Parts: sequence; structure tokens; C-alpha cells
Amino acid sequence: MPKFPNEPAEYRAARQELLAAEANLRDELERVAALRRALPMGGRVTEDYLFETLVEGAATTLRLSELFADGQSTLFLYSFMYGPNAERPCPLCTSMLDGLNGQADHIRQRTSLAVVARSPINRIMDFAETRAWTRLGLLSSANNSYNRDYFGEDAQGNQWPMANVFVKQPDGVHHFWGSELLYEKSVTGQGSRHVDLLWPLWNVLDLTPEGRGARFHPKLSYE
Repeated sequence: MPKFPNEPAEYRAARQELLAAEANLRDELERVAALRRALPMGGRVTEDYLFETLVEGAATTLRLSELFADGQSTLFLYSFMYGPNAERPCPLCTSMLDGLNGQADHIRQRTSLAVVARSPINRIMDFAETRAWTRLGLLSSANNSYNRDYFGEDAQGNQWPMANVFVKQPDGVHHFWGSELLYEKSVTGQGSRHVDLLWPLWNVLDLTPEGRGARFHPKLSYE
């Protein structure tokens, strides 16, 4: 392994130990991804949910089955924490979606993509304009039970940041995967980390000596 300029021997020894751990983590991530890809189809969706969206400024509706692009059979659908009673959207969801918006065109080469929230569509779009979210495929579930049915909302109406993948089959749309790690018990101070692999913020900070920080959370504004 080549050395960086002027590095001490103890640095290289520790870095080699870390490198072995990183290689093991890479292999474990692929092992888990293979298990995920091998999942059988989940339950067939019993309701072709009707979502609201805006097309060229005009309100329109789309069924769940219509969110699949031509020639694609998979859909990634993220539940964004912005309910009708929330004063502001969730800063954490917002941070993740800031990054996802930039990658959306690349993602759509392989799978369909959309983001849904419970607020009315005009309220969602007003906020999206402040973030320059132009690629996410924003939807409102204000008039359907999608969020409740697929764990983006609990019985009390609290919103949760749930990601789901759906697959279109000959007999209808099936659920394939959900970020259920959100609901698993986590180590104190770590959070669920259920969508962290999608999130540039944490992946960059994890490479630094300061790490994520015990109390740091992204904000909606830094002005």
C-alpha cells in the first residue's frame, strides 16, 4: 500500500487495521444487499391510491400504479415528514431530500422515484420551491390512507420518515421492501439510521475525526 507524504508508522499501522474493517464492511453491505434483492414479493397493494400533484402549475391526480415510468417495474416512494398540522417540514427529511433531488435523474435510469407527504399539494410545492426540488416527483397523500398503511404515519397522526419499494407484477402492485429499521431498537445516541446510506451528509461526516457530533442535526436554514 503506498504511503501518504510524511505519515508516521503508527498511523499506517492503524490505517491498515481500519482498512481491513472497511473491506469487511463493504462485503457485509453487499451480503445484506443480496439478501434484500432475494426477498420474495410482499403483499399485493389492495388499493390503487390516488395522490395529488401539480403538473405545470395545475392540480392533477395520479394513481399508485401510474407512478411507474414506462418500461420500469420498480418504484421507490419516500414518506416525507410534513403533515398538515406541522408548522415546518422535518429538517432531517429535508436534508436527505436535498441530496436525493440531485441524484434523482440518475436514479430514474434504473427505478421510478417519488416523494409523498400528508400536507396539501400546494403547501408541499411552496416549500419545495424554497429548496429548488425540481426532480423528486412530489405527491400529496392528504386524501388517502397510504401513509397510515405503509408506516409513514401512526394512529395518532404523527408522521414518520418511511421509505418503501413497490414492484409492479401481472396481478397488480406488490410491496417489496420498507425501511423497517426505523422501528428497531437502536443504540442510544445513534438513531435508527434506516436511510443513512442514501444520505450524503452522514456519509461525509463519518469520514472525519469529529464524526457526526453528539448534538448536531441539520437545519432548514443557516442564515
